[in-house]
Amino acid sequence: MTEKMLKFVKLDQETPKKRVVGERVSDFDEIYNEYISKKATEQSSRCSQCGVPFCQVHCPVSNNIPDWLKLTAEGRLQEAYEISQSTNNMPEVCGRICPQDRLCEGNCVIEQSGHGTVTIGSIEKYITDTAWEKGWVKPFKVKNEINLSIGIIGAGPAGLASAEELRKLGYKVTIYDRYDRPGGLLIYGIPNFKLEKFVVERRTEYLKKCGIKFKLNCDIGKNITFDEIRKNHDAVLIATGVYKPREINLPGDNLKNIFPAMEFLTASNRKGLGDKVSRFDSGELNAENKDIVVIGGGDTAMDCVRTAIRQKAKSVKCLYRRDKENMPGSAREVNNAEEEGVEFLWLSTPKKFIGNGKIEKIQVDKIKLGEPDETGRRKPEILKNSDFELNADIVIKSLGFDPEDLPTLFNIKELAVSRWGTIKIDLNTMETNLKGVFAAGDIVRGASLVVWAIRDGRDVAVQIDKFLKNKIKQNNKIIAA
Repeated sequence: MTEKMLKFVKLDQETPKKRVVGERVSDFDEIYNEYISKKATEQSSRCSQCGVPFCQVHCPVSNNIPDWLKLTAEGRLQEAYEISQSTNNMPEVCGRICPQDRLCEGNCVIEQSGHGTVTIGSIEKYITDTAWEKGWVKPFKVKNEINLSIGIIGAGPAGLASAEELRKLGYKVTIYDRYDRPGGLLIYGIPNFKLEKFVVERRTEYLKKCGIKFKLNCDIGKNITFDEIRKNHDAVLIATGVYKPREINLPGDNLKNIFPAMEFLTASNRKGLGDKVSRFDSGELNAENKDIVVIGGGDTAMDCVRTAIRQKAKSVKCLYRRDKENMPGSAREVNNAEEEGVEFLWLSTPKKFIGNGKIEKIQVDKIKLGEPDETGRRKPEILKNSDFELNADIVIKSLGFDPEDLPTLFNIKELAVSRWGTIKIDLNTMETNLKGVFAAGDIVRGASLVVWAIRDGRDVAVQIDKFLKNKIKQNNKIIAA
């Protein structure tokens, strides 16, 4: 092992080269170049092969990272891919968009010792992209078909992951989604410069070839009732995610050209996919030559500011009520945004929207950080007489997402939800209070990471399998009696 590994004492960390700023802000292509084989091998060999792999411990899907790093270092790339995909249904996605600096890489032992983390995410991306290129990713064949079906509501990461796992077991799986393309936020929320859409489309085409059916443009409660789905399937999974934008109640918030983040990002992504987008074409959701202000500090806010830059905005400012060290988003994404020309106004919060019919200016208060609250984070406190104004042609609110009112939307008033609107489940079985109806992903845990949605999708597949096998046993007992 020492021949191939433990080279962090000799080899410095080297990430894939970024495209130069002037080039990358002129298009929506991914900003990182691909590792060449030699570099991927070298960087994998820096792994210390820890007895307790903290990278794996802090990975939501428990990726066996040390093993596939070792295999990559040894040039056994196909085996590395097999290990990588055994715990993750979308390693090519996670390699691109996971906040590795907060998860695996942020907990790498050699990072803690000052040698610079192993570049786990970039290597994961390289392994899986190579696997697709070499034709190693092949649709699986189901050995034993089971004449039971599962209806999954939501074609986001939780729904897709659970669908694949259930189909592998032999169940018939149908995914219902209100959008015209599968992928959820992967398609319409995350911009191309982080996740090119062919990556998602390639994965969903693979799932179709595995026998998973998709019913798109299917809005539950309008095109089909929830009761119909329950009648058509032996079990149902709700994996809708959370899409309702959090609001900010300030004077002037009814002015035109103040948009939720998803409206802005969806318009941009649809345009990139070649769709006709009237609100973009009219200029309403196009940042070109406009002063753009984004309110918020998470990864979605970073997606918005970096999209506005690529749409050739006149100026792009980001308001966040805490400082840079307390940003909830990935530090890597913040640094990318700063490189690309985004101006961050730390310790700032909107006070009032000003305009005649549409937004023209924002009145902003300065903030100081006070004593820690119950979560341990220092409370933002407004500084008296500190307000100032910013020009704004478009304001984008990126304050997070809440669950939609599913009991009303689906006309299932009996569905139990928490006081936050998330679906209540039995934590052991992941079943809701409705027999045979399960829930997973953000609609249960609240807005979170894609990798956590994948983990939840895999976990709920296990529980649905248990439920259906028990159902088969009970039916056999009745027949035998």
